[in-house]
Amino acid sequence: MSRAEYLAKNYLTADKSSSSRPKKKRKRNDLSAATTGLVIQDDDALGWDANPTSNPSDDDGPLIIGTAKPLRKTKTSNWKTVGVPPPSSSDQAAADAILRSAAAERNALAAAADDAPAILDTDSGPRMESGAMAGLQSAADVAAAVAAKRRAERAAFERDGDVKTGKGAETIYRDASGRVINVAMARAEVRAKEKEEEKKKREIEEAMRAPAQREQERKRKEDLKDIRFKPVARAQDDEEMNDELKERERWNDPAAGFVTKKKAGKSVSGKPLCKWPAAPNRYGIRPGYRWDGMDRGNGFEKKWFDARNRARERKQMEVQWEMDE
Repeated sequence: MSRAEYLAKNYLTADKSSSSRPKKKRKRNDLSAATTGLVIQDDDALGWDANPTSNPSDDDGPLIIGTAKPLRKTKTSNWKTVGVPPPSSSDQAAADAILRSAAAERNALAAAADDAPAILDTDSGPRMESGAMAGLQSAADVAAAVAAKRRAERAAFERDGDVKTGKGAETIYRDASGRVINVAMARAEVRAKEKEEEKKKREIEEAMRAPAQREQERKRKEDLKDIRFKPVARAQDDEEMNDELKERERWNDPAAGFVTKKKAGKSVSGKPLCKWPAAPNRYGIRPGYRWDGMDRGNGFEKKWFDARNRARERKQMEVQWEMDE
């Protein structure tokens, strides 16, 4: 059986009343009579057929194929149930009762929660500088909050007070631009600079010293090294000491002319000594070997020695006068 036959059999019914009724003739307007006589045609028509007698529904009109049968009204439902069948009336009533009891219990809990005293969170919310909460509250609550803040500050100070106060911390030094100065490195730089300055100072002093002074310094250092192996007491039979005393020359020694010199004298620097006698000076410096023996000074050294000798003699005389009295 095809689909069209199935639909016609089950859903379409024939209209028997319409076949028994007499058919009415449809009135048609006879347009042929209207076309007779004078016809006014538009001059603007350009090739289009403006004849009103032509059938307008030759191509553009709807195409009617047969007649559709009206739907038949059925007393029974043709819908089919798919899946689990719906619950019966007793099951539905039990389910509704359970839902109602759950809703009532939930409403009762909400009402009890609204009637219960509210517990405020004291840790949250804005606080003033004293530690009390902002807003309307009792004096006891304010005092408790202030005391709690004091206890917390005291405990924090006892726990890490040195860290906050900086007790025992190393001092941080900064320069004019705000950069941190490393104290150890700065001290090392200062010590290095001091050593460099001291070295330059020694070099300048060494350059200003005469060759004789350098030789005396070298000899003194050697004597200090050798004295470690010598006895503490030096007696008259010490040959080295006697030779040193013999080699020493004194300008006011009356017996210096009777002593025969073993070798020609040379200076410490290795240059020959002056052969001309010279007056002593306060520094004990002998003239150079190129001196011709003529004193060209103004006599200041002689006056200096005379003044010292007069002062020494005067002091000795004063001591004698005091003893005689």
